[in-house]
Amino acid sequence: MTAEGTVGEQPVKKPRVKTSAKAIIIEDGRLLAIRKRDGEHTFYALPGGTQEHGETLPEAVVREVREETGASAEVGALRHVRDYVGAHHEFADRQGNLHRVEFWFECRLIAPVGTEPPAHPDGRQVGIEWLELDKLGDYPLYPSVLARTLAGGDGGVPVYLGDVN
Repeated sequence: MTAEGTVGEQPVKKPRVKTSAKAIIIEDGRLLAIRKRDGEHTFYALPGGTQEHGETLPEAVVREVREETGASAEVGALRHVRDYVGAHHEFADRQGNLHRVEFWFECRLIAPVGTEPPAHPDGRQVGIEWLELDKLGDYPLYPSVLARTLAGGDGGVPVYLGDVN
């Protein structure tokens, strides 16, 4: 391969880094999460997803919250950023080519969950749930670093968390 990204005369497609916006919505000591199923495995993740071309990160998180929960959200401060390089983690066999940068924003609901049905839930989404903050370590929550960063405040955790899961 040459420096220009070609093999001989043929261009080589390089894997791209995807950006994603996630909502941290906490009310009454509970975290809003999306319940997902992958085969027999049930797990939780924050509402949010891939940023679309031409969309700002706050616009992406508002759209994703509406699509996955049916609720309307207002975006606040950027709380955390993480890299997820699939080849470095436990799902490397399925996500080895995935590289995503996630931006997690504090959000506040301005219309509650259940106001409208989810318009476009994630393909593996099977529900919406409020998880008790003081019990986050008891749930299969991804990324698992959330249990440490959100359960008792951020505890001085930096904005950039690194390549963690």
